[in-house]
Amino acid sequence: MQNTKIDILKTEILSDNWYTLKKVTFNILKKDGTSQTQSREAYDRGNGAVILLYNKTSGTVILTRQFRLPTFINGNPDGMLIEACAGLLDNDNPEECIKRETEEETGYKISKVEKVFEAYMSPGSVTEILHFFVAEYSNEMKVTNGGGLADEGENIEVLELSFDEALAMIDNGEIKDAKTIMLLQYIRLKNIL
Repeated sequence: MQNTKIDILKTEILSDNWYTLKKVTFNILKKDGTSQTQSREAYDRGNGAVILLYNKTSGTVILTRQFRLPTFINGNPDGMLIEACAGLLDNDNPEECIKRETEEETGYKISKVEKVFEAYMSPGSVTEILHFFVAEYSNEMKVTNGGGLADEGENIEVLELSFDEALAMIDNGEIKDAKTIMLLQYIRLKNIL
C-alpha cells in the first residue's frame, strides 16, 4: 500500500454554528510523482455510535422514527426517517455512549453490547467515524417510554418491528438510513435472527 504524502497549506473555519465546517487547502503527492494543490470542505460533527436491539424470542428489532431536516430538504416529503438508535459520543467512549443513547431514545436499559465494526459514513465530506453495536433486549429491560431528551429538541417515536418487516421496509424504501440498513443486514448475514 502506497503512503500518500499530504501537506496541509491552510485551514479556514467556514462555520462553527452547529458543528465545524472547515475548508482545507493541501498539496497531495500523486502516484506519478507530481504534486497537486486541492481544496476541500470537511464537516466535523464528532464521532458517534449506533445500535440495533434485537429479541431472538420474538424475532423483533427496536428502531426509531424522527424528523431529519437534511432528508426533508432532499426530497423526503415529511422528513421522517426510520433509524437504529444512535448518538454522538460527546467525550464518552463508544460503549458508554450507546448505552446512554439507548435508554434516552428507546427506553431500554441495556448492560451488555457487542461492537461489530466501525465505518466512515460519508468520507467525502464528513469526518465522523461511527461505532456499530448490536445487543439483545427483552421486555424486562424497558425502564421508560424513551423518546429522547426534550432539552435537545428530540421527539423520537420508538418502533418494535418484526425482523422480516424491517427487512421488507428496506426493499420497499421505507428504511433509507445507511447505518440502519447496515445493521439489519449484519443481523441477517450472521444469522442472529
